[in-house]
Amino acid sequence: MHDLVIANGTVVDGTGASRFVADVAVDGDTIVAIGSNLGPAHRTIDATGHLVTPGWVDIHTHYDGQLTWDPDLSPSSINGVTSLVVGNCGVGFAPAHPDNRQYLIELLEGVEDIPGAALAEGLQWEWESFPEFLDALERREWPIDIGTQVPHAALRYYVMGDDGADLDIPADADQIATMALLCEEAIEAGALGFTTSRTIAHRTSTGRKIGTLKASTDEVLGVAAALGKLDRGVIQLISDAYQSDDDELVENEIELLRRLATETGRPISFTVQQNDDTPNRFRQLLSAIDEWNSNGAEAKAQVAVRPIGLLIGLNASANPLNFSATYVAMDGLDPAERLTQMQSPEVRSKILAEHGQATPRSFAKVIHSAYDRMYPVADVPDYEPTPERSVAGLAEAEGREPNEVMYDMLLDNDGERLLYMPLMNYANGDLDDLREMMTSPNSILGLSDAGAHCNAISDGSFPTTAITHWTRDRSRGELIPIEDVVHRQTQATAAHVGWTDRGQIAVGKLADLNVIDHERLNVMAPHLVADLPAGGTRLLQKVEGYRATIKRGVVTVLDDELTGERPGRLQRG
Repeated sequence: MHDLVIANGTVVDGTGASRFVADVAVDGDTIVAIGSNLGPAHRTIDATGHLVTPGWVDIHTHYDGQLTWDPDLSPSSINGVTSLVVGNCGVGFAPAHPDNRQYLIELLEGVEDIPGAALAEGLQWEWESFPEFLDALERREWPIDIGTQVPHAALRYYVMGDDGADLDIPADADQIATMALLCEEAIEAGALGFTTSRTIAHRTSTGRKIGTLKASTDEVLGVAAALGKLDRGVIQLISDAYQSDDDELVENEIELLRRLATETGRPISFTVQQNDDTPNRFRQLLSAIDEWNSNGAEAKAQVAVRPIGLLIGLNASANPLNFSATYVAMDGLDPAERLTQMQSPEVRSKILAEHGQATPRSFAKVIHSAYDRMYPVADVPDYEPTPERSVAGLAEAEGREPNEVMYDMLLDNDGERLLYMPLMNYANGDLDDLREMMTSPNSILGLSDAGAHCNAISDGSFPTTAITHWTRDRSRGELIPIEDVVHRQTQATAAHVGWTDRGQIAVGKLADLNVIDHERLNVMAPHLVADLPAGGTRLLQKVEGYRATIKRGVVTVLDDELTGERPGRLQRG
């Protein structure tokens, strides 16, 4: 008798092959049979009319702190994810000197918008070295398997002290050698790879630019050489190559990426997105990757599945009314009292007048008045909205000022209404270019940033959007076959980080599975919850349509709710 049989489901096996109807039998943590009439089971899940897929493998998350205090790892655990990777973008919490941890907290707070108070209270700091960090994780259980990577910023700070946080201080040869040795030690202990950051967007909560931004080629290649020496591990990074309009900088970054891809001999992936100022830069990067891979490298563009979208609102990190002195003066009020005052015609007029007179610069201008990029979030969000649905479009149709429309929207739902601002991957107002990125033979799906951007971005639901939008809902362009989408966030992502035991429904593979009601699958509107340590808030999205998620043969989600089972473990590389 089998432990579990998933009966009569439409199997999309993760390889990209055509779907088929079959039963899937599981004994222990392993898939043992696929076919029909597989015999009785202790537990049977009727999957008639439902998809049966491998569990999603999300290789780009930032649960580095949350791992130590949250045994559920939401929202990934309710979005069909059964394996994930942390330590991305060069930031994390190991190695760390016991008396010198505040910088790492400020870095994650600034780079990933994780409340510093939550990190300070939630992190338990049972480690100093990276191997000790892995040992601490090994004592924990989650609904998801976890792999982690060595973050360059933490490594640099550990070796160089405060000099390591200064982008203008280069590492000397001895410091590079020490970082390489510590990286090698971490890989041997089970780290999946090495990550770094080379983007000006990454700053601490005090405004300090990340120390790795200008790390020399000798430093980056020197540390990454540890992976080549061991012939193990992957390299992941974010660089400004995809978004800079400085052609010389881009050429220098591409040359560094080329050398990482070709000289280390290890798989590499890096962020590729589209921004408004350089909307065709992604094609230049994809072309470079094609060339490197044709010469034997293994490089991937790590791409998203929807726009990277900022959420703005009265209670979010980004609030367009913060440009009004009258509104800012009400910041300390109880939310209900603040809402009552904002509904007063006199206060409303004053705030709108002050908002209209403000002239912010740079990115603040986007939050203040990019009305053509502000869209009200529906109960089921639309991640490819049309211009007429924007605040600017609605204002034009109604014959009103855009900031008046925005103001009234922000008061909706007792002041909880959020507006969505697609920033990256939406230069032309649709997702045709993103589809080109997603379907490139040398791209890989990532960038969910689950666990990060707690009060500004809610992209941990990426894996679900990949299924709903691209295989069913898209009306403004071509869909993508479901077999391809499933492959790209299961077998492809798992193989990239060296997990060959999962990501495919096949006999002998790990029993990590999703049973999905494809017709009913949806991601709901983001909402703020205060469930972080120290009362910190974060954005969450409910989902519906996951009939079951199975991790290592154990049902962790049933009808969209966590069961409380936590068979997930640390996966050493």
